[in-house]
Amino acid sequence: MAIRNVRYDTDEVLRKRSREIEEIDNKIRELALDMIDTMYKYDGVGLAAPQVGILKRIIVIDPGTGPRVLINPVITKKSGSQTGEEGCLSSPNVFGNVDRPKTVTVEYFDIDGKKQTIKAEDLEAVILCHEIDHLDGILFLDKAYDVYKLSDEEIEAAKREAEELERKEQEKAKKNKKCKRK
Repeated sequence: MAIRNVRYDTDEVLRKRSREIEEIDNKIRELALDMIDTMYKYDGVGLAAPQVGILKRIIVIDPGTGPRVLINPVITKKSGSQTGEEGCLSSPNVFGNVDRPKTVTVEYFDIDGKKQTIKAEDLEAVILCHEIDHLDGILFLDKAYDVYKLSDEEIEAAKREAEELERKEQEKAKKNKKCKRK
């Protein structure tokens, strides 16, 4: 598939409400696959169609359990609250705290046109709220406080630190596995 150009927060398309998808055809399926590829290319956990310049109600997410396509998603229930740091592919290197529900229930259509319901909590709930906001022309910056921007050097240092931590955890897991065999 293709990597799409991500629109940035100054682009007017991100401030418009997306239209419902009436028919899930091959163009929508191709868009969904392109969005997944684009999300992964830029190390995202979610992407909404307006972020690639398409005013259609479709999002893709991957909270760590594999990609999921949600067409015409609607939040039908919210409960609890949580505050966490968010960023956005449309606002590179910018972060801020956002108050979101702890759990959400979302109804949507999958890529095969079947109606689905998902009950999500914690990070997955945040991702869903963030991406569905995009479909309504709302950016996380509209809700964020304590906003700050990191330099490219700070981002690279944080990535290296995360990679080093992951490497150490993998080594520790290997050692534990060897100890259990003995």
